[in-house]
Amino acid sequence: MKKDHYIYPAVFNYAEDGISIIFPDLPGCIPCASNVDEAIHNAKEALALHLYGMEEDNDLIPEPTAINKIKLKPNQAIVLIEVHMPLYREAIENEYVRKNVTLPHWLEKLAEKKGINFSQVLQKSLKDILGIEEYKHS
Repeated sequence: MKKDHYIYPAVFNYAEDGISIIFPDLPGCIPCASNVDEAIHNAKEALALHLYGMEEDNDLIPEPTAINKIKLKPNQAIVLIEVHMPLYREAIENEYVRKNVTLPHWLEKLAEKKGINFSQVLQKSLKDILGIEEYKHS
């Protein structure tokens, strides 16, 4: 089930060359950074993208581990990372993607001569075919 708000503990591992970050509950979510501000920013973004991918794949999203259950090494610290998913979902779903299309050369030349915007035409045609005005992902 999708939630709008998540808070997960992240373990910041401090080293001479920067900060590596792990989320004990989310294997594979491993951002890194040069400084603390960047680490918090990167951790939020990585957490949101990771959770979004899990939602899209209908994966079970685990409950966060209580911070008192996480064992740390001397060069580590726990930071709680909070994400508000509606903002990230909207940004991801409204991101434009590049698609290659194949059409006859003569048609391309004629359309370019008339100043046709291929992206706008394709978007309008797809919306018409799908019978939608604006897409709202659910």
